[in-house]
Amino acid sequence: MTDSQQDIRPFRIGIPQAQLDDLHARLAGTRWPDELPGVGWSRGVPLKYLQELAEYWRTVYDWREHEAALNEHPQYTTTVDGQNIHFLHVRSPEPGATPLMLLHGWPGGFTDFLDVIGPLSDPAAHGGDRADAFHLVVPSLPGFGFSTPLAGPGMGSARMAEVLAGVMSRLGYGRYGVQGYDTGALVGPGIGRQNPDRVIGVHVNSLLTFPAGVPGEMDGLSDVEQRRRHAMETFNDGYLQCNSKRPQTVTYGLHDSPVGQLAWITEKFKELTDPEDGLPEDSVDRDRMLTDVSLYWLTGTAGTAAQIYYEEMSASSWDDGTGDWGDGSGDWSAADGDRGAAGSPAPAVPGTPTGVLVSARDVTIRRWAERDHNVVRWTELSRGGHFLAMEAPDLLVDDVRGFFRGRT
Repeated sequence: MTDSQQDIRPFRIGIPQAQLDDLHARLAGTRWPDELPGVGWSRGVPLKYLQELAEYWRTVYDWREHEAALNEHPQYTTTVDGQNIHFLHVRSPEPGATPLMLLHGWPGGFTDFLDVIGPLSDPAAHGGDRADAFHLVVPSLPGFGFSTPLAGPGMGSARMAEVLAGVMSRLGYGRYGVQGYDTGALVGPGIGRQNPDRVIGVHVNSLLTFPAGVPGEMDGLSDVEQRRRHAMETFNDGYLQCNSKRPQTVTYGLHDSPVGQLAWITEKFKELTDPEDGLPEDSVDRDRMLTDVSLYWLTGTAGTAAQIYYEEMSASSWDDGTGDWGDGSGDWSAADGDRGAAGSPAPAVPGTPTGVLVSARDVTIRRWAERDHNVVRWTELSRGGHFLAMEAPDLLVDDVRGFFRGRT
């Protein structure tokens, strides 16, 4: 065993009972506000819905049951360049499996991928081909979940990429793939750019694409792409503005009130899942959603998880100073998806081979993705939303297998 491998420490989740008792007491003592009549979801999470969900969290949801299920997966921590990283490391029974890192987004966590771990690591046991097996590394991004404390300012997507590539090196993986969505779709390509000789491919969904402000880039957009662009322009990005400009200030309310944290995350599950007019639990299992919210609450990471927005917005031109994302760009949002399948390879730009999976509610625009990435596979879905690993894990698994098949 190398010195770096000795720095990998076994980890097991064990939340003190006092923290769970405190959570239940705070939920029971919530100071509920009034609500304007007849506004539904248009101004945020409705009072009656949130009261019922909070009561379910307090009296029905069983953290210990889900904690035990999480602990069935091998977990570890390690420190890379001063940053503590928590991760699952699920080795396939197939000795020739391809190493693959799975990267979550906000407001998600490593638990997003629970439904794809089995099919990806042991395809033969799930009706698949043994040749499509993966050794899986599923980290909590720096500042999220158990990858705390945050080492300091500057932990943007590029820095996260450096740290997470260090994890793969420490595990002894010389060649590997990366899959990511949302924040993971920023970090994943960064790992590929920084390690072109080691990363065999990057697969992304919920990829953000933006105009560059050059003449002609809006010409010839299809009707679907126009709808996606409109969705980006009109998306309610209030949470993004708070996270990116005053993450510390918004932290106080979320860190002190479990109902505040619950509402903050539940709104995203409502707005970004498919179908658009459904409730969050129509797309994502209610207990799975509450496991995600519980992780943010029990690890106290509302603030540190928000810092990625500050780092990215401060270092980029996404915000032109007007409070928008500049020149009609926007946030990952809702739009009608195209109704295609895996397309033929696009003309490649230099860089790591990249596969892009577009769900029915993603707003990714192909020409802008191909401008920035070496897109060799493009797949559009007729269903699924932002949280695809939880909403439609079968679709994600199929496309990941297809993209990495034959890549070495």
